Amino acid sequence: QVQLVESGGGLVQSGDSLRLSCVASGRTSSIYAMGWFRRAPGKEHDFVAAITTSGGHIDYGDAAKDGLTISSDVARNTIYLQMNSLEPEDTAVYYCAADSVRFSRGFLNYDYWGQGTQVTVSS
Repeated sequence: QVQLVESGGGLVQSGDSLRLSCVASGRTSSIYAMGWFRRAPGKEHDFVAAITTSGGHIDYGDAAKDGLTISSDVARNTIYLQMNSLEPEDTAVYYCAADSVRFSRGFLNYDYWGQGTQVTVSS
């Protein structure tokens, strides 16, 4: 089993930045890729970004935009999502996910999920 814990969310103003973190524990050696999804009120999960544990492959979804960067720290079993120039439409719960075999955008493909961290951007 793999456990994922997100942190770094909060209430910010339009134009501010946040860095989300996701720490993996347990059978971390089984993880092939990790990603970020977000879910805004009343909407489905949107793929934001994914990265392989080696850091060799990175993908950004349509929900991503300029000023958003995913990165990883293999030694700390941690991935990050740097978000700059936040806008109210970025308000959502941001979830970290881990996949044992794939590097994909597919919500249903991911095996493990964190509890999510709330990001609220006020205008």
